[in-house]
Amino acid sequence: MSLSLIGIIFVQAYYINNSIENEEEQFTFNVKKALSYTSKEIENREFKDYVIKLQPLINQGVTPDSTAFREFYLKEDNSDSNEKLIYRNSILEENYKLSSSIFDIGLDSINIRKVLSDRETKILKGNAIESNSNLNLDAMMFEFGKLSKGVEIFYDTAYEDLSYRVPIHKRISQEEINNLLKSKLAEDNIYIDYQFAIYSNDLATKVQSEDFELENASTFSIPIFQNKNDLSNYRLLINFPKRNVFVQSSIIKMTLLSIIFTSIIIIAYASALMQLLRQRKISEIKTDFINNMTHEFKTPIATINLALDAIKNPQVIDDKERVLRYLKMIKDENKRMHAQVENVLRISKLERNELNISKERVILHDLIEDAITHVQLIVEDRNGKINIELLADKSSVLANETHFTNVIVNILDNAIKYTPESRAPIIDVSTENVGTNILLKIKDQGSGMSKAAQKRVFEKFYREHTGDRHDVKGHGLGLAYVKRIVEDHQGHVSVESEKDKGSTFIIKLPLIS
Repeated sequence: MSLSLIGIIFVQAYYINNSIENEEEQFTFNVKKALSYTSKEIENREFKDYVIKLQPLINQGVTPDSTAFREFYLKEDNSDSNEKLIYRNSILEENYKLSSSIFDIGLDSINIRKVLSDRETKILKGNAIESNSNLNLDAMMFEFGKLSKGVEIFYDTAYEDLSYRVPIHKRISQEEINNLLKSKLAEDNIYIDYQFAIYSNDLATKVQSEDFELENASTFSIPIFQNKNDLSNYRLLINFPKRNVFVQSSIIKMTLLSIIFTSIIIIAYASALMQLLRQRKISEIKTDFINNMTHEFKTPIATINLALDAIKNPQVIDDKERVLRYLKMIKDENKRMHAQVENVLRISKLERNELNISKERVILHDLIEDAITHVQLIVEDRNGKINIELLADKSSVLANETHFTNVIVNILDNAIKYTPESRAPIIDVSTENVGTNILLKIKDQGSGMSKAAQKRVFEKFYREHTGDRHDVKGHGLGLAYVKRIVEDHQGHVSVESEKDKGSTFIIKLPLIS
C-alpha cells in the first residue's frame, strides 16, 4: 500500500510537471508568434511610408537616369496534346536620383531604383494554329512580350541606407509596439502585464516601456528591421513579470484537485495505519488486562478453596472461632473479587454513557474526610500518616457523593499501593481556591512515574511496565475511572510526578455559590 501510494504521488507529480512544461512551450510559442507579427507589421508599415513618400514624385513624370529591360521567353511544344505553351517574364528597372529633403537625412539626393515586373502564360491549341496559317509566332511573341502596366516597387540599398540613418525612436513608437503586441497576444488569450524594449547591439534605446528590466533567463526577443541578408542591429524584447503565475493558473484547478484527493488518500491511509496500530496496542493491553485480572482472581480463589478445605476438616469444624475466622476470610476475598468486577462494569457503563450520575450540592471537604476514613486503617497498619490541610474558604461543588468519594479513595489507594513496602506511606491532602474553582491536591512520597507514564496514566488498562515483577496488584482501571468521573463533573485532573520522588494528583472543580 505504501509503495502504491508513493507511486501514485510520483505519477501525479510527473503528469503535473509535464503539463506545466507543455503550457510553458505553448506560452513561448504564442509570445514568439506575437513578436514576429509585431516585427513584420512594423517593417511593412515603415516600407509603406517610404513608398508613399516616393510614389508621388515618380508619378509627377520624373525622367529616369537609366533604364534596363530584361525579358525571358519559353516556348514549348506538346505533341501529345497538340498544344503550344508560351511563357514570358519581363522586368524593367528604372533608376532615379531624387531630392532627399523629404526624408531629412542630411544628404542632397538619393538614388532610387524602380522595378516593374510582369509575367504571363499562353496556351495555343493545334487547331487554332492550323485555322490561321498566316499566324506568325515570332510576331505574336513580340506582341505578347510588351510590358504591361502592373507595377511593384522594391527597395534596394537606398531604403536600407535611409533607415539606417534615422534614429530608432523616430522609426517606431512605444504605442505602436504596445497596440500590436496587445492585439496579437489577446488572440491567444494572453491577458497579463508585460514590459517591452528595443535594444541596439545589446544596448538599451529610448524605445522601452516603464520598469523594463532585462532578464536573460525569461526575456523573449526577436530581430527587427532586418536587411536583405537577414541581419539586424535591433532586437525587440519582451518580459512577463507574472509569467509563472499565468502558466500555472491554467492547471491550478487540476493541481489543487490532485492535491486534495491525494491528501484524502494519505489521511485515510494514515488513519487506517493508526487504527491498525491502535487495535494492536489495545489487543496487547487487553491481553495484559486478562493476565492481571486472572492474577487478581487467582489469589482470592485459592484462599477461598483453602479456607473451605480447612472448614471441612473434622478437627476445625468443631472449633467455632477458627470457622468464623475462615468464613470472614472467605467473605473478604469474595468482597474483593466483587469489587474488581464492579470496577470493570462501572468503566464499561461509563464508556456507553449508561451510568446514571445524579449530582447535588455537596461540601468537598466532607467528601475528602469521608474518603480518608476508608483508607485510614490501611495507612496506620503500615505506620503511615495522612496530613490534611484544607485551606479553601469555599468548597461547595455540584457532584455525586458516592462516585466522587470513590474518585478520592482510588487516588489515595494508589498512593498507598505505590509506596514501597520498605517505607511508610506519607500522604498530603490539601485544598485551595483559585478564582471560581477549587483545587484538590493529593501528594504521596511513593515510587513516582516516568514522563511517558504520566502521559498515559489515565488510559484504560494502562499500567507502567515493570518487567515480570508484580509488586503492585491492579489492572489499570482505577485512574481511568477517576478521569471519566472528574470530566463528567466539568472538572480536570492531572498529575505531576518524578521517578522515585512521588506523585501529586491535582483535581480542579468549579465552585457553586
